[in-house]
Amino acid sequence: CLIHFYKRGCRMNLFRLTGDLSHLLAIILLLLKIWKTRSCAGISGKSQILFLVVFCARYLDLFTSFISLYNTTMKIFFVGSAAATVWMIYQKFKATYDGNHDTFRVEFLLGPSLLLGLLLNHEFSLMEILWTFSIYLESVAILPQLFMVSKTGEAESITSHYLFALGSYRGLYILNWIWRYHTEGFYDVIAIVAGCVQTVLYCDFFYLYITKVLKGKKLQLPA
Repeated sequence: CLIHFYKRGCRMNLFRLTGDLSHLLAIILLLLKIWKTRSCAGISGKSQILFLVVFCARYLDLFTSFISLYNTTMKIFFVGSAAATVWMIYQKFKATYDGNHDTFRVEFLLGPSLLLGLLLNHEFSLMEILWTFSIYLESVAILPQLFMVSKTGEAESITSHYLFALGSYRGLYILNWIWRYHTEGFYDVIAIVAGCVQTVLYCDFFYLYITKVLKGKKLQLPA
């Protein structure tokens, strides 16, 4: 299990680095959007809670292993930023939260992800099950946000940029896995499949983003 964690966490290449930077950009865009506008309108609190669950489940190894300063810093940032986002949505700016449109049933995502984590994993141990659960859950955690955008019929430009950066992060990580297989002969079926599922969920959004948002038009999705 420790060898598997080592291989998963410490190898760096251009695709992983740019994927991490894209992920960081997405989170920073979201935090700036909420803080500058003093509003969380158009942001799914349920998606942000799911991301917080993802990071907490995945990065419990912060207390048990050290890979690198970069790795530890990124983990702390992801957990802290997710917690800060949830706090701003449900506490600091809760009056602006659009709960009427944020109605996706997250139990339909949590339950199957936990079940898959128990049944399909690399090793039946607590840390490995939690890591696997987080991978499965991350692949679908954006669904409440996409569902919310679909219900409202449109998204602000900054929200669209956030979603595009978040989707790009996962797409770049797929290239990272391809590169690692080519150069190291290493691959992780669970991470690759989950990443492909997550990227597919963004496909329709990517098309609309490129054809509308980049041309200065407001993103509008069919209800």
